[in-house]
Amino acid sequence: MRTLNLQRILASLVLATGLAMASSASLAHEKEGIESGLSGRVPMPVHNANTDKGDECVQPEEVMRRDHMKFILHQRDKTMHEGIRTTQYSLKNCVDCHADAKTGSVLGKEGFCESCHAYAAIKLDCFECHSAVREAAAVTPPSAARNLVSPQKMAGVPVKGKKHEH
Repeated sequence: MRTLNLQRILASLVLATGLAMASSASLAHEKEGIESGLSGRVPMPVHNANTDKGDECVQPEEVMRRDHMKFILHQRDKTMHEGIRTTQYSLKNCVDCHADAKTGSVLGKEGFCESCHAYAAIKLDCFECHSAVREAAAVTPPSAARNLVSPQKMAGVPVKGKKHEH
């Protein structure tokens, strides 16, 4: 009986020692991966910023990591619901500063937005509607925009608040 208990204790010690050594090796490997910017599970986010656009972001980095979505949603509400367009938190400006130098996009393996969202396991749905690629300086001047024909006018449907032209 006594030898059976001694064998159990010895087996438990061997198992505990093996687990401790495996855990220690795993932690050392994980620490090495973190220090080198590589992780065994999920790649660390890529941080791209076009320094020719400016020296710093519109908010400190730690604030943007935590609250960028609040800023983008607030910008959206101001623009869409109140007609107020500012550039401080515009998604276009984010893309212009953070697009990859090679691809011009914030998406893809090396893309600023996609790499962070993959790391944090958060769905990135902004670019289902918006462009993820840095735009060239091809903007329609306001005077040309006034001359564009609306789809309602093309179909002959009166536009609300305006008299129908015959």
